[in-house]
Amino acid sequence: MLFHAFLIKYAEIAIKGKNRYLFEDALVKQMRMALSRVEGEFKVTKEQGRVYVFCPESYDFDEAVEALQRVFGIVGICPVVIYEDKGFEQMAEDVVSYMEARYPGYEGSFKVYTRRAKKSYPMTSMEVSAELGGRILDAFPLARVDVHNPELTLSVEIREKIYVYSETIPGPGGMPVGTNGKAMLLLSGGIDSPVAGYMIAKRGVKIDAVYFHAPPYTSERAKQKVVDLAALVAKYSGPIRLHVVNFTDIQLYIYDQCPHEELTIIMRRYMMRIAEHFAKESNCLGLITGESIGQVASQTLQSLAATNEVCTLPVYRPVIGFDKQEIVEISRKINTFETSILPFEDCCTIFVAKHPVTKPNLNVIRRSEGKLAEKIDELVEEALRTTEVIEVQ
Repeated sequence: MLFHAFLIKYAEIAIKGKNRYLFEDALVKQMRMALSRVEGEFKVTKEQGRVYVFCPESYDFDEAVEALQRVFGIVGICPVVIYEDKGFEQMAEDVVSYMEARYPGYEGSFKVYTRRAKKSYPMTSMEVSAELGGRILDAFPLARVDVHNPELTLSVEIREKIYVYSETIPGPGGMPVGTNGKAMLLLSGGIDSPVAGYMIAKRGVKIDAVYFHAPPYTSERAKQKVVDLAALVAKYSGPIRLHVVNFTDIQLYIYDQCPHEELTIIMRRYMMRIAEHFAKESNCLGLITGESIGQVASQTLQSLAATNEVCTLPVYRPVIGFDKQEIVEISRKINTFETSILPFEDCCTIFVAKHPVTKPNLNVIRRSEGKLAEKIDELVEEALRTTEVIEVQ
């Protein structure tokens, strides 16, 4: 069946006040961006409290729906057939034809819901619903009306033309990207950080990312894996500026100068410092990590407090209370899992200590960092200067 348009349903945006139009405009912008990758010219418009996508004569339905299902802010996508308004009798014929084409031999329960955007229409919404329900019963004698819990709701909107739809395809929910500022994601090659980026983007936050690369201990394939993960997240979040930091010299210096059980915490603290530098440079309002309490030694409450201490920006940890299986389920849903488990090591796993401290004492950690004073600032400056920025679409 050829659908002429999609009615887009949103939830949270609807409860906004006088600035609601800003969220609607951001939603329309994100929809246009998503559909620009689908062949054909789609027209996205706001009409009387509704957002519609008008489709070209020829297009790939599944591809268009898939693109819209990656736009945060959408909770439902309704495929619409549009008919000319030639009076009620023609409308009734068109609605019955729609049912015959969409649900041949229908035997279940249904109700008709009518909405009149065109208030000059000579019948009320309830009258139209009752009359159309009767015509459908005549055409489908085994069907039955149930206005409370129908198996099928047939929606009819009366505008300048007649819009008919009966299905709502789930959208991702959330808020349109860009309506809640920007934050910097610490992106590794693991399972957790891409999920964290996705979840923060779902709340309307635009994200950039930073990845810590350690050649020759980590390969170019490890770097490409992170670029690929950023691209998968970018399908939802929009374009991501990925900062690739050469972290090798900093890690080796920490490895030489500091107690090995403190390596993870101290390296993590320098990662946070560098990530915050780029965050401030990009006008970000916070950092994002994929840390989950107790998952590894560097993610105990004491360890998280130790890494937080070097930051002046807030650190957002959207998977902080999730167990691994819950994170894996989301990673499968957003299609990052298979890439995340590719066997290319990142810089954290290469330099991990055999017996890392799980309850670091901040005073002890600061004293250990004091052993780095001779060269660490120079190494950090060099890492900042040589950082590669990749625009991930």
